[in-house]
Amino acid sequence: MTVDELTLYVHGLFASDLMLKSLIVAGEIAEFKKHTSGHCYFTLLGKESRVACAIFKQYTGYLPQWPENGDSVLVEGSVGVYSQRGVYQLYARRIVPVGAGAIDRARQELKERLNREGIFRPELKRPIPGYPARVAVVTSATGAALRDVLRVSSRRYPLCEVLIVPAQVQGAEAPDELVRAFFRVASMDGVDCVLLVRGGGSREDLVPFDDERVVRAVRGCPFPVVTGLGHEVDETLCDLASDLRASTPSAAAELVFPDRNGVVGLLEQAHTRMVRAIERRVMEERNRSREICANLSSRFARRLSEAGEELSARFRGLSSGMRLRLAEAGNALSVRAAALNALSPLASLERGFVTCERDGRRLLSVREIVPGDELEVRFSDGKAVCVADSTKEEGC
Repeated sequence: MTVDELTLYVHGLFASDLMLKSLIVAGEIAEFKKHTSGHCYFTLLGKESRVACAIFKQYTGYLPQWPENGDSVLVEGSVGVYSQRGVYQLYARRIVPVGAGAIDRARQELKERLNREGIFRPELKRPIPGYPARVAVVTSATGAALRDVLRVSSRRYPLCEVLIVPAQVQGAEAPDELVRAFFRVASMDGVDCVLLVRGGGSREDLVPFDDERVVRAVRGCPFPVVTGLGHEVDETLCDLASDLRASTPSAAAELVFPDRNGVVGLLEQAHTRMVRAIERRVMEERNRSREICANLSSRFARRLSEAGEELSARFRGLSSGMRLRLAEAGNALSVRAAALNALSPLASLERGFVTCERDGRRLLSVREIVPGDELEVRFSDGKAVCVADSTKEEGC
């Protein structure tokens, strides 16, 4: 074999081992250096051996400013062969502090950096719904925290649907699972609130909740997030990024799920207020109706009185006009009657004049009479039948 063939063969052995593709190695940091290219190189020390490590630029965004020589850490990554030097090394993707000093230093540095970004700003906090219909719970499916939440929800507000989103909440794999759990929550419909809970433990057990990816997942969740992590004295960066923080999982559940006895009391009070409001409104409308009826009656009576007076006045005017017209008509009739009477032949008869008729036809001239004709002579009070003996014409 040539050197290249040997190196290629060894490289193939490393590539075919599934364990070496993804593993977590515990050790102590030494010779930490950051290259101008953005890559970081260091050595991970064991009790009797060491391994060269590299973390490339695309992963340094999750690397806090804290790594120092002597820090105890967990390094997640894969093992491969660095052909140029003929050595194997650990290609890191993530570094998790283990020692108390390193953990606290990493947490403080990340807290300051996120605070400068505004992740923890109070104005970003969203209100928690008073009466949620669906609540997602991100926690371990077998942990005591989930049992506490389910017990509180069934006791206080059983109407709410609880969606369990299981995730590991302790260990090096926990941050990845927590981030995936929040991705699943974001795709759910009708979620009103999210509970992120974990039971008590040591401060080191809460390290996943200080992971930058988890903190950003909490802040980026489309639904309000309430945290109940560890004990009352514990505070994680997820607590700072959440919309509301509780001291324990049970306390978080009590903040999210309203007390049904209190809800019943509020409903009874609302019912009482509603009944009183309706009764008051009915009384007001009844009084208003009475006032309207009284006003209408008064106006109607006044209108009737006015109409009666107007009708009486018009009747009096009509009567007066009729009497005047009748008098005028009587006078005109008298005048016309007098004129007619003056022209009437009866008036002439009353003055002594008579008319002569033959066979019902009035004779106007003596020339129309033949001796021997039977004539009717009409007076004002009767007629006489005569026979003409002779006729005689007289000049005017």
